[in-house]
Amino acid sequence: MTDAAAQPAPSPQLPAADGSSDPHQWLEDVTGEEALAWVRDRNARAEAELEAVPDPREPGGAPLAETLHREIREILDAKDKIPGVVKRGRYLYNFWTDAEHERGLWRRTTLESYRTDEPEWEILLDVDALNEAEGEDWVWHGASLLRPAGAADGEPYRHALIDLSHGGSDADVTREFDLETLRFVPESEGGFVRPEAKGSLSWIDADTVWVCTDFGEGTVTSSGYARQARLWRRGTPLAEAELVHEVAENDMAIFAAHDSTPGWERDWIIEAHAFYDNTIHVVDRSQSPPTLETIEVPRDLEASAHRDLGIFTPRSDWEIGGGTYPAGSLVVGDFESFQRGEPELHMLFEPTATTSLADMTITRSTVVLSVLEDVIHRLEVHTRDEHGQWVRRDLYPELSGSLGVSAVDPDENDEIWVSVTGFIEPTTLRLGDLSEVPAGGEPGDLQLVKSTPARFDADGLEVSQHFATSDDGTRVPYFEISRPASAEAAEPAPTLMFGYGGFEISLTPSYLGAIGKAWLERGGTYVLANIRGGGEYGPTWHQAALRENRHRAYEDFASVARDLLERGVTDREHLAVRGGSNGGLLTGNMLVQYPDLFGAVIIQVPLLDMKRYNQLLAGYSWMAEYGDPDTEDWEFLRTFSPYHLLAEERAADYPPTFLLTSTRDDRVHPGHARKFTAALESLGADVRSWENTEGGHGGAATNEQAARMNALLYTFLWKTIGTDDGAAS
Repeated sequence: MTDAAAQPAPSPQLPAADGSSDPHQWLEDVTGEEALAWVRDRNARAEAELEAVPDPREPGGAPLAETLHREIREILDAKDKIPGVVKRGRYLYNFWTDAEHERGLWRRTTLESYRTDEPEWEILLDVDALNEAEGEDWVWHGASLLRPAGAADGEPYRHALIDLSHGGSDADVTREFDLETLRFVPESEGGFVRPEAKGSLSWIDADTVWVCTDFGEGTVTSSGYARQARLWRRGTPLAEAELVHEVAENDMAIFAAHDSTPGWERDWIIEAHAFYDNTIHVVDRSQSPPTLETIEVPRDLEASAHRDLGIFTPRSDWEIGGGTYPAGSLVVGDFESFQRGEPELHMLFEPTATTSLADMTITRSTVVLSVLEDVIHRLEVHTRDEHGQWVRRDLYPELSGSLGVSAVDPDENDEIWVSVTGFIEPTTLRLGDLSEVPAGGEPGDLQLVKSTPARFDADGLEVSQHFATSDDGTRVPYFEISRPASAEAAEPAPTLMFGYGGFEISLTPSYLGAIGKAWLERGGTYVLANIRGGGEYGPTWHQAALRENRHRAYEDFASVARDLLERGVTDREHLAVRGGSNGGLLTGNMLVQYPDLFGAVIIQVPLLDMKRYNQLLAGYSWMAEYGDPDTEDWEFLRTFSPYHLLAEERAADYPPTFLLTSTRDDRVHPGHARKFTAALESLGADVRSWENTEGGHGGAATNEQAARMNALLYTFLWKTIGTDDGAAS
């Protein structure tokens, strides 16, 4: 269905099955001239191939990639998007990008203005103008504001810390910004400035911050993150910041933060040993030097506090005080009593075989839970009555779709933002007030604040949920978005599967936007698979596919593919898979282990070399998820290392493949995609690759870059698995 994108080498160049040799390791030199010349050559090949594909909707007109690029860019740059906001004092803050502001504007408005059709925004920082003035390539990474002492009385916020990244990499800088003068505070004037590193600054007061960063030799972990938490006082050099705590080099990272809730101020230090493996401390800064009090909980339990309330979410069964709280539950109690060893705990949520806790939002006096029941959202609110007993109520049961909740200001009131979306339902934003609930009343009506128009034609599209049966009998849910009326068409529907299956991340319905325009509107079917390794059914769903059990995630995904084929949704020649990061490892395994199921494979910002992944950038921090390849773990790691599972005898079976990555990705090394491409080329496989020079782990730093990347991606899909109704086959 497609022409090969690369010339085969005279003989295959594959890594040794035991990982002892790697003929393409030179491609790990991220910015080496030889490696970049290789990248430029592959980019040119991919662009030449894909930009020549015609758009069948415009005979004799523009190439398909050009049309898709324009359509996707229009969606990403739309001025009628809902501006996401965070309330700080009297203002709502937002970061905004569009066609005229590619790198973005940081701005603010009032709630009253925000609720109008045309809010009046005050521009605080124009990142495009900053780049032009400084000759830089800054990408916005966020801002944190210091609560002033009189914030409750309306005193304006003045001090901000802004994070900026070169080209979108994880490593960034932090610079102090004055919200009164609208200028950065230079070091020469005593401003806080953190040099580029994977780290953070966070406010304590106007003259003190927590700093976790690279302080020089021996101060970063094997994963490249900060090892030290220090107190940095204004007017002193960064190198002289007071060391408070340090983690081991083989830990993942250290984090420090200050909770500024009036009357409940606390300081926290978290030792992140690995993902979902933490030791949590409360810091007493009144002592000299500051002292740490450890929260005595299992290391896989997440603990925090809001005002008087301690919040605990165990990831394995937790036995305490004569009771057992199951993995995935939510437990609360008086925090100070807990720290004294007198736990008085109450379980707000207990999971079942089909339910899990998706999210929790705390307002001044309520706890709102977002619960997944077979990956379908519902909300409930918990409050304390006059006797201190917890009362549960369903919250806004009339809502359907994916429901996102966030507190407007958890220190000041019980107002919440509620976003509602679905695969084919554009997002709406509502404002609710739960202040009546503690008194025994019902929450007030939700007020519609913002809504977005449709970005694609959803006429005839239906969303359905199905369940496949994995190799071990496990029931695996997936969503299908398709046009049932076209099921009797002469040609099977081009179908794109998406999955992730790792790090307890849940995939839930959200408006498809660009996917809808580039894929669904043109006749494609889209499938979202909720495989093990994710969090759709809580911690146990994640833990079922860890380390030596990783194969279960891949078996789950393959079982969904087989179910689609058996149900007649599509056939092998019209079925493609797409995944990024850990999802790139997933689709890499689909290519090498299940090539008979797919007509095309997309692998984005992936890890693929499981022998060397722990030596590349942040890979060391993922060994709890995958295993340690430098130990006997390699015996099971090699069974899902796509780079080492490539085989000459199967080369003819590999479907057309497209790998995409970013030179600026300092989380998952671009060498994974480069080496895998080179190995496939040596087999004469149908492979092409494209590497963005910016973008970080997201693959794109701007809307323009995202539009271009996705235009190439969907052009590849229409070229390989498309029908005449969508694009050339």
